[in-house]
Amino acid sequence: MKTKFLLLFTLVTSFAFSQRITESIPSKKLGGERTFTVSLPGNYEADVEKKYPVLVLLDGEYLLNPFEGNLKYGNYWDDLPETIIVAINQNYGEQRFDDSDYDQTGLPSGKGASFFEFIGFELLPYIEGKYRTQPFRIIAGHDTTAGFLNFYLYKDDPVFNAYISLGAELAPQMITRVAERLPLIKKPIFYYHAIGQGDLTDINEGAKALDKMIASIPNKTFNYRFDQFKGASHYSLVALAIPQALYFIFDGYQPISMMEYKEKIATLDKGYTQYLIDKYTKLEEKFGLKLKPRLTDFKAIEAAILKNKAYFELQELGKYADKHYPKTTLGTYHQALYYEKSGEFKKAIKEYRKGYTLEEIREITKSFMLDKAESLKGKEDASTVEEYVEPAPEEGSEEKKEGE
Repeated sequence: MKTKFLLLFTLVTSFAFSQRITESIPSKKLGGERTFTVSLPGNYEADVEKKYPVLVLLDGEYLLNPFEGNLKYGNYWDDLPETIIVAINQNYGEQRFDDSDYDQTGLPSGKGASFFEFIGFELLPYIEGKYRTQPFRIIAGHDTTAGFLNFYLYKDDPVFNAYISLGAELAPQMITRVAERLPLIKKPIFYYHAIGQGDLTDINEGAKALDKMIASIPNKTFNYRFDQFKGASHYSLVALAIPQALYFIFDGYQPISMMEYKEKIATLDKGYTQYLIDKYTKLEEKFGLKLKPRLTDFKAIEAAILKNKAYFELQELGKYADKHYPKTTLGTYHQALYYEKSGEFKKAIKEYRKGYTLEEIREITKSFMLDKAESLKGKEDASTVEEYVEPAPEEGSEEKKEGE
């Protein structure tokens, strides 16, 4: 029994860490090889069509575990997306300080300039050429490397979309330069930085000065948060800040919650289906994430439609379901439910029966659809309704196109 337990434990732990891959690539920029660890999502091999955001970790040796753990936990509850983590090894000798080197003017120089170019011109192209990635990149670092990651904001089109700066040691003029650059960047940027109350005075004063400079930046595409953790040291702040940073960056990714339903959806007069469409459209615009709308979100919108008796919107919801879950019972169910709630029982029965030829999806099984049809037998139609049609173009729009 003991032998079997040990074998099972070995298999489980081996599977849990089987998604970590240690790699080395030759670098012309660095004049040698650089080693890093790639942590792939647990379902990476199973779902061969799915693509993932990329998180580059500086100080990868000790930041990988806490970031990986938080992302796995958040994804378990579908609060955070599965993410490819690239943890760069820097903690041997003076490597992390050499990689972050800058000159007297506060710009990357020497080995720091080479490392800056290595990430942008060699590492990221390698990762995106080998792995299935989404066009959303995050970079994170601690103290020296947290200051270094700000150099990417000096560019007109930064290679990273999100920045996690933990207890940063800032280069000369970095506070002014970052504050000046951020309003000029056109694409959405997420910037999170945190300090611990018990950290070094220089670090905390620099972070507060940076916060003061950028807190009121008039840029609608700039998303910003600053945290100061009471009683936290230079090292303990990392464990406190990581979940805050990830949930800040991926705010809006989460499924529709009970609070969101009560406060934002159920109170609407109309546009319930459009709310769902907008939610996933914004996710793609914000993160570059192309996600299938969650089935739980369809249920939430269905509940709001029924609660407010906006039955017409069930047809629109069915159209949206057919777009993302074609050949399943989901869209047909919503169309049938529309007919049922509108008193068109014969049409409802016909739609429910179609479910027998479609793929089952969760609780909307073939048996469920047929039982719904059977329950409506013998009921007399109560009203006449029109089927959902796409909105017609505005009058004169075709003439305008021909005249253009």
